[in-house]
Amino acid sequence: MITFMDTLPNKRAAWIIADQLLRSAMSIGANLIEGSAASSRLEYKKFYETALKSANETKYWLSLLKDSGIANIKTADELLAEATEIANMLAAGVLKLKAKNF
Repeated sequence: MITFMDTLPNKRAAWIIADQLLRSAMSIGANLIEGSAASSRLEYKKFYETALKSANETKYWLSLLKDSGIANIKTADELLAEATEIANMLAAGVLKLKAKNF
């Protein structure tokens, strides 16, 4: 993701979107790591849900870059597919956690 952002043009719109993209993408892993040290099952579930929200936000920013023509479409598509896969895995995990009444 970081390498991809370095390929974006030196324009204000690209900077703003790239900043948001970096924040949301990095938040996924950060929330999962923080959740692994949660003090309760409920807290663990909340971190997992936040990671899912960040994954969905990441998909939004990648789509915006792709649709605006700011980013290389092929690379953006590859990253979007990866973000979608991550979001799907997190969604399945959240559903499992909710079913277990965490």
